[in-house]
Amino acid sequence: MRFLFSDYTLDADRRELCRDGKPLHVEPQVFDLLLHLLRNRNRVVSKDDLLANVWSGRIVSESTLSNRVNAARRALGDSGVRQHFIKTVARRGLRFVGEVREEVPKNETAASGGARAIEREPAFPVALPQEVTFCRAVDGVNLAVGTSGSGLPVVKAANWLNHIEFDWQSPVWSPMLNLLSEKFRLIRYDERGTGLSDRTVKDLSFEVFVRDLEAVVDNLGLERFALLGISQGAAVSVAYAARHPERVSRLVLLGGYAIGWRKDGDPGREAQFEALTTMMRKGWDRDNPAFRQVFTSLFIPGATEEEEKWFNELARASTSAENAIRLLEAFSLIDVTDLLPRVTAPTLVLHSRNDATIPFEWGRSLARGIPNARLVALESNNHVVLSHEPAWRRFTEEVCAFLGEDEKS
Repeated sequence: MRFLFSDYTLDADRRELCRDGKPLHVEPQVFDLLLHLLRNRNRVVSKDDLLANVWSGRIVSESTLSNRVNAARRALGDSGVRQHFIKTVARRGLRFVGEVREEVPKNETAASGGARAIEREPAFPVALPQEVTFCRAVDGVNLAVGTSGSGLPVVKAANWLNHIEFDWQSPVWSPMLNLLSEKFRLIRYDERGTGLSDRTVKDLSFEVFVRDLEAVVDNLGLERFALLGISQGAAVSVAYAARHPERVSRLVLLGGYAIGWRKDGDPGREAQFEALTTMMRKGWDRDNPAFRQVFTSLFIPGATEEEEKWFNELARASTSAENAIRLLEAFSLIDVTDLLPRVTAPTLVLHSRNDATIPFEWGRSLARGIPNARLVALESNNHVVLSHEPAWRRFTEEVCAFLGEDEKS
């Protein structure tokens, strides 16, 4: 993919910036910064966004960030005063404001076939505008909230792991988020200890996860809304729907479960998670993604190379090894089986038939326990359904049709 603006060309595949056809020397991080701004030129890119995507969540000084931004401006003939391309938006971040044209080289079109063509799509899909705000949980923890789209409010409960800005550009999550934002008012938030929410927190328990969801919807003044729960977010959504039946119009659960692995009674599964926890302690924060790749292979075994890269980086960008382990331990103790019969909202349960992370039987148990819930089996190996697999169409049609029933009533 090439980006053409003024007399400049930035070639993402060749990692080359040219002016009037002549290559310009830029440092790798400066190139990555420019590329990220170009791919996200429809919105303001925050400092946290840059740190997550250019520096992979690593801590860098303000001077380092400023130096890279200034170097990017110099490469384009900009300065702090002359901002023809990279504009500073006060207290919010940066935005690329030049007129840009995208070009796919002829030898990189779909001539080589469908599967390879998918891998050549832009790594950062163009996302709809998103507003990021913050609300305060009952114990004072600050929660980051992302809102996009308009219409029927659909609240997505937090799941492991979240970063509302990083997810927004990820080829794993952005197709789903954009689809929902085009049709509904989508509201997401980062779990405490992750993403843009406060990272240093004392309480990471299931009860506080439910109270955080309550805080988000109360802060936004939502009286009635649809609720989307993915993975452990399904159990949080079930608990909320059971406690507040008057506020949940519809419930969608994807890849969810009602009981955690420590309560499941399966010694093999407990041993598996113990092994994963050990790997997290040793390799989560390393530059080498080999340890995080284990999680990626479990969650999305059918991913492209680019999707794997994004999911690997999501782990490190979203939280620390310590918080990741604490969260996993909290999820292991989940048990909402007694709450399932108390859910009165119309419920759609979707689960990948060959999900290696959360067994299909666990999703079926959710559907059996909730009165009149409908179960949809997705023909997929992935915990998160990917936009290029056959199950994607079934998933999107089912979810949009189900949520759309609220707009008809």
